[in-house]
Parts: sequence; structure tokens; C-alpha cells
Amino acid sequence: MPVEFSRAERIGVAIQRHLSELVPKLKDPRLAMITIHEARVTRDLSYAKIYFTVLDGDAEENRKILQQAAGHLRYELGKNSKLRTIPELQFVIDTSIDYGNNLQSLIEKAVAEDAHKDSE
Repeated sequence: MPVEFSRAERIGVAIQRHLSELVPKLKDPRLAMITIHEARVTRDLSYAKIYFTVLDGDAEENRKILQQAAGHLRYELGKNSKLRTIPELQFVIDTSIDYGNNLQSLIEKAVAEDAHKDSE
């Protein structure tokens, strides 16, 4: 049985794809290597939370820069979209990768401690 996606989810995927192309075109030298991971759009399509990670640099500073550019990015999204209104963009630092890396290191540490105890 095929999985059905809601309209908000389809729009979120489209916004994520377009922002992934638009953000690198911003000519702000303070922006670091940014990856847009997800765009979650509310059911009424009025707001979109844009989750991103920063490879190198200050994530909070990059969030502020992106938030300041949100109006321009909405305008660019509107030019490439058939939507009547474009959701307001709110940029959020995605910490799931850091959380996953931390969890992985804890697991590796626990396995190493177990192996050390078993060898004694």
C-alpha cells in the first residue's frame, strides 16, 4: 500500500529542496557551510520551520543571518512556486546529528568498558 503524504509535507519537501539551492547563493561571507535538512510546514501553511546544520562555524550566528535573510528567501521561493502564499520561515539549528554522535560515542565507550571487564 503506497504511503500518502499530506499537502504540508509535500510543500515542506519542495521548500527544503529550493532553500538548499538558494542559501548557498546568499553572498554573505559570514555564512558557513550550511545544510538544510528539513522544512516542517504547519497544516495551515502559514509557517515553516527550517532545520539546518553548520559544518564549520558558529551555528547561532548563522541562524541569525538566515533569519535576517528570511524575507528575501521567501520572495525567491515565491518566484519559483505556484502557492498563493509562502509560509513565514523560521530557522532552527538541527541538533539531531550532534545528539546522534554523542549517543554513538557513549555506546562505544560502554562497549569498550564491557570488553575491558570481560578480559579481566
